[in-house]
Formats: sequence, C-alpha cells, structure tokens
Amino acid sequence: MSRIQKTFADLQAQKKKALITFITAGDPAPDMTVPLMHAMVSSGVDILELGVPFSDPMAEGPVIQRANERALKFNVGMRDVLQAVRTFREQDPDTPVVLMGYANPIERMGVDRFVNEAKAAGVDGAIVVDYPPEEAAEFAQKLKAQDMDLIFLLAPTSTEERIQQVAQISSGFSYYVSLRGVTGAGHIDTAEVSQRIAAIRKHVKLPIGVGFGIRDAETARTVASVSDAVVIGSRIIQELETTPKEHAIEAVSGFLTGIRTAMDEVAG
Repeated sequence: MSRIQKTFADLQAQKKKALITFITAGDPAPDMTVPLMHAMVSSGVDILELGVPFSDPMAEGPVIQRANERALKFNVGMRDVLQAVRTFREQDPDTPVVLMGYANPIERMGVDRFVNEAKAAGVDGAIVVDYPPEEAAEFAQKLKAQDMDLIFLLAPTSTEERIQQVAQISSGFSYYVSLRGVTGAGHIDTAEVSQRIAAIRKHVKLPIGVGFGIRDAETARTVASVSDAVVIGSRIIQELETTPKEHAIEAVSGFLTGIRTAMDEVAG
C-alpha cells in the first residue's frame, strides 16, 4: 500500500476529507520550499503536491505561470525538487508528496532514472499533465513497482471512454478539474461537480479530489461534501506573491488552517 493509499484509508476511518495543496518548488525562493511544506502539514494538509518548474506549463493560469518563472530564475530543476523532498523526509516520513509537472523534465532525466531517484528521495506519486493514459501504461507500471502512484486529471469534458482509460492505469487518487480552463480561473458550479463525480465513480474506484478554482473556506467546505479531497494551488501561490517574504509562511498557514477547519465541518 502506498503512502497515498494509506492516507486516504486513514482519513476515511476518521470520516475526514483530504486537503491537498500545491506549491511550485523554488517559489518564492528555493530556501522556502521545505519550510513551506512543513508549515502546510502543520496546518492540516494531508498530501503535498510539489510543482516541478517548467517553461511552458500549459495547464496553468497566470498565477502559477509566474511561480514557474520565478523558480526558473533560480535555476530550480528536477534534481533540486528531488533534493527538497529528501530534506523534507528527514523530519516527515509519513506525509505523501506528489510531483506535478510535465513530461519534458522526466524525459530529459530518463524515465527509469526518474523513477529510481524519485523513490529514493521519498516521492509517493506523480501527476504528468501531458502524459495521456493511452501512452502512460508502462510508466504507471514502473511507478507501481516502487509503491508510487500515477495520478491523472479528469475534466468536465472527459468522455466516458477517457474515464475508463484512466480507471485502468491510475492509482492513488483521481484529480477532477472542476473548470473548463486553466488553474485559478472562474468559479465552481458545485452542482455540476457533484454530477460529474457521480459519473466518474461508475468507473473510477479511487478517491476523487477536486481542484482548479477553490479559493475560500466556503467553497472548500462545499466541495468536500461531494468529493474525497479538496485541492488548492493558485490561491496559495497568491498568498506567497502578495505577502512579504518574512511573513509568507505565516500567511499560508493561516489561510490553510481556515480551510482545514471548514472541511472538518463536513461529515465523511
């Protein structure tokens, strides 16, 4: 059982929903990545998504695009991301860490080398936005062999056939994109989200997390009532962007504590 699977099993036993957060490694500065990871866990986060900086993050809105640009100015790459996970693991052996990004940095390192080094660093899974399921079966098998999960995005436009493809090779959890568009845009129609999750559950037996557009405690509470996890990224990056560096971690912690409290008001 992977750490991700164990986390969801433990939360289900506690009748709680998972809080999953995203930051880009190296943003707003490389020396803040690991402290931010620890602070988020202390604020009630269950699973960490760590973005691998990339020059063309096509699924991201302007907020996370800027985070990628800031990290790349520090020359943060895959090896730096893996080192951040290693350092995080020195104090936290339990919280799952998922790397989120694009195929290019993985292909550049080499798939086998990436899988081996990710496992050695303490990574628990990957979301690779531009690996479609029909081309990712071998990669998924390599990760599973090391007790790591390959997680796929599903969208409002995903066909039943695509959902079935994802169900065959994904593990850990499935990530439902609540909006037609990029991260951080628009407002969530929770009634539509509920209907789409019901349709996805006919084929996908994994926990389902919902992200893209969750910006406040009320929305998080509502989404938690119809899903297994709430995923927040752009809103955290905005806190980092708009808060002086010396207060940024405190600001993120305060925001997430409010989100956690709201989610815990939802019975499992």
